[in-house]
Amino acid sequence: MEQLQLPENVRRIEAKETFTFACHPGVTCFTDCCRQLELALTPYDILRLTRETGMNSREFLEQYVIQEQEAEDVFPRFYLTMVDDGRASCVFVSEKGCTVYPGRPGACRAYPMGRAAIRQADNSMDEFFVLLQEAHCHGFEEKEEQNSDSYATEQGLTEFNTFNDTFATLLQHDKIRQGLKLTPEQVKLFVLALYDLDSFRQQLLAGTLQNCGGFNKDTHKENEQLLLFGIEWLHQELFDQETIK
Repeated sequence: MEQLQLPENVRRIEAKETFTFACHPGVTCFTDCCRQLELALTPYDILRLTRETGMNSREFLEQYVIQEQEAEDVFPRFYLTMVDDGRASCVFVSEKGCTVYPGRPGACRAYPMGRAAIRQADNSMDEFFVLLQEAHCHGFEEKEEQNSDSYATEQGLTEFNTFNDTFATLLQHDKIRQGLKLTPEQVKLFVLALYDLDSFRQQLLAGTLQNCGGFNKDTHKENEQLLLFGIEWLHQELFDQETIK
């Protein structure tokens, strides 16, 4: 894998390398990491947040998500809105902590770790972890030993990583790497099938989308299965492929 230049406060860690860290209300910096941040959201993050809040995907996108796309971006980017309180606080943080903790995004679960996953020529995902040590964080002063594997398991990251790696087959597709740009209509389909699952299901049931013969209202009843179907469908719509490659 190509070596990446990392900031001074970020270092790569090996799979079994241990570090001490814990986060709980007794740590003096509790919830500081929930402020002054840009929190990017993946499709699976939004799936879990809509379930936790009880909102449908369209309502959640309109109320809590900022969508951005610069001229040079192939795909739009999605960020959680922050409260205008002078600290740019997460909309879901309170004095007692995260109010959507069971459905919190993958980046929140992983902190202070970061994960990079890059698709290789054989379609395998090469991953590595980094440790972010910010000056405000006192969690490193705790005595609890962690490593990348144990911490990921403890924070429930396995399912997030699995869905995000499948999502990456779109972002890192060979045609994207070769410079393919999406049309405005393709961008709309990308948002619909990945981030607005309730509207996607409605259109599938109404039969208003093309090339959806593989959709089954019973098989794809759960949003997890619908998201996987959406990724597969987008491979066909964006890259003229019937299977993920």
